Amino acid sequence: MSIVTTIPRGWNASDIGDLTGKSFLITGGTSGIGKEAALELARAGAHVTITARDAAKGSAVVAEIAKERVDFKLLDLADLASVKKFAKEFTKPVDVLILNAGVMATPFSLTKDGFEMQMGTNHLGHFALTGLLREKVSERIVAVSSQMHRAARISGISSDELRNRSRGIGAYNPWSAYALSKLANLLFIHEFERRSNRNGWNIEAVAAHPGYAATNLISGASVQDRAGALANALFAQSAGRGALPTLCAATFPGLYGASYIGPDGFMEMRGNPKLTRAAAIAYDQQIAAQLWSVSEELTGVTWG
Repeated sequence: MSIVTTIPRGWNASDIGDLTGKSFLITGGTSGIGKEAALELARAGAHVTITARDAAKGSAVVAEIAKERVDFKLLDLADLASVKKFAKEFTKPVDVLILNAGVMATPFSLTKDGFEMQMGTNHLGHFALTGLLREKVSERIVAVSSQMHRAARISGISSDELRNRSRGIGAYNPWSAYALSKLANLLFIHEFERRSNRNGWNIEAVAAHPGYAATNLISGASVQDRAGALANALFAQSAGRGALPTLCAATFPGLYGASYIGPDGFMEMRGNPKLTRAAAIAYDQQIAAQLWSVSEELTGVTWG
């Protein structure tokens, strides 16, 4: 496969080729970017499995999109028992795994396994899921990050501090925790790519960010939540437009390893997909290796 160094300007969902015979697994596919990605992939002929924490919501999306090409499975990324049960029961091979589900700027809480909720859901749950499903994935994994990763300040961080931040030990700021979890998505993709090349996994690792997209991640009663909802209404692009970088990352052929795809508009807030660069810290191999080791320790999922 030839390596692509650019994506055609104006790429959109209509440029997705025929995906008949291809299978995709999307975490968090009942709303927002995940649901829109499932819709377009199914429209292109793929079979799509979405995950949901709520059976009613999962069933509703399946009925809405296409029962013959979409199904759903229950999964709670904030509960390692749920992750392990899902991985054990998901026996069919999948071409592309899209790590999309997430929570954003939540009040302080812990997952069932004692992890800070955002780090536990956005990174550790996905880390464990991917490790348990790796041998079933044949082509590519895609992690949905965020421009908020640029706000994470972890240069020179120790493994002990990564462990403490993951467990919610120390001062807590919702947006700082979110930024760290989204940076963790990128560090994971880059380390996965290195390990895939080294160990012959033959799986491409790609990341994407949606820019500023109107999703249901910002919801609540605080002043910040209401301000965020107002900004969504005034400035954000639709979830469908926000899903384009994810769709491109999941389907565009010949991407080079650890590609990062985001919108091509002003400050990458909106627009059509383009290849971009993450913050320099996202390419720090030492921190990525530390995070990988800590993640294996905390989740109990070792990759060999």
